[in-house]
Amino acid sequence: MSIFTGMNVSATGMTAQQLRLDTIAENIANANTTRTDGKDTYRRKMVSFRSQDTLSGFDQVLYNKIQTYTPQGVKVAGIYEDQSELKMVYDPEHPDADENGYVWYPNVDTVTEMTNMIDASRAYEANVTAFNSNKSIATKGLSLMES
Repeated sequence: MSIFTGMNVSATGMTAQQLRLDTIAENIANANTTRTDGKDTYRRKMVSFRSQDTLSGFDQVLYNKIQTYTPQGVKVAGIYEDQSELKMVYDPEHPDADENGYVWYPNVDTVTEMTNMIDASRAYEANVTAFNSNKSIATKGLSLMES
């Protein structure tokens, strides 16, 4: 594995975690949004990652055991809406209340989102550290060549 492969893996990890942080921030910002442009209640969004490797499943495991494996990083497989139940709150004064006085609120739990945000920021920091380590190794190698 070359130095640049390691930098690429770290860079793809940073990009993926940045998208995850953006999605978490969107969830927190919409924690009390009862109506979106489509007139539906906002649903929590989640990011799914997958390897950038071209092989998957059994083929990937077999290939990794037989050949020299070269990691290619991570990519976003998709952003999907959490289909868990929405929160129903009795508030007859709310403009979005139904005929019984209930309002549907998003399925966003702020504590869960903050925990996920800490996790994503730590993963981002780990990728920055790995990237900087690779950069330091490359710089040291170049300086040794000058000597």
